[in-house]
Amino acid sequence: MTQSSARTDEAGPSPALTPAQAFDALYAFCAPALVRQTYLLTGRRELAQEAVERAFQLAWQNWPQVARDRDPAGWVRAVAHECALSPWHRFRLRYRHSEPPPADAADRALLEALLKLPSTYRRTLLLYDGVGLDLPETAAETEASTPAAANRLTRARRLVADRVPELADPAALNRRLAELASTERLRAAQPPPTVRTYAERQTRFWTRSALAFTATIIAATTLTLRTAPTHYEAPIGPAQAISGVPAEVGLGPLSAGERALQAKLRKSAENGPERLVPVAR
Repeated sequence: MTQSSARTDEAGPSPALTPAQAFDALYAFCAPALVRQTYLLTGRRELAQEAVERAFQLAWQNWPQVARDRDPAGWVRAVAHECALSPWHRFRLRYRHSEPPPADAADRALLEALLKLPSTYRRTLLLYDGVGLDLPETAAETEASTPAAANRLTRARRLVADRVPELADPAALNRRLAELASTERLRAAQPPPTVRTYAERQTRFWTRSALAFTATIIAATTLTLRTAPTHYEAPIGPAQAISGVPAEVGLGPLSAGERALQAKLRKSAENGPERLVPVAR
């Protein structure tokens, strides 16, 4: 047994990290570079920071799943890119106006060439030439087949080279992407404990909202069951006017014929035949 292994045995195994410590370590390792990568996707510094923070908030809310993932950094990166490229940002007032471009003319030309690419091409180019993923990993993260990812990468490189001819070489493009991301000196805006606290508050808020909504549905259902009729009642049709009924006529003086008939009827009632009386047997 060597001296170093003896010291390890005496000290015992290193203690396992708590979930908060593991999350903070992942945040410290990935967040700064991820903000710079997201900036290349959007061209907006504030949006890049916001997307990365949102991705880590979701990671903390789903930490048991993220911690068991074979690539937690890739999980967070994919969510951050999805948040940054969401089409809903165009409706927000703060993102309707462009941000100041990079000061260097070469950086400005490269960023403009990137932002003119379709979002799928831009993301594929960034993952392959910027992050350094291989083609199958790039295809998996962009939810495309490997041939489709290869086609996007080829076309993206050609479009960038058409606008910036000196970046036709993939090695030069890779170097310039790294330089452009580093020039901005972007970093995550919030420390890890703040991100975890905000994520926990969101979780509690949505849990309480779901419970309140469920309670409202149960109360409404109970009220409906108590007040609903227990049998069918046919609806009463609307009133309709009846035609063909003669108008009501008031009594008036009798005519000569009516008076004669009246006198005859009275006389017959007085001197008429005797009434028939039933005889009991």
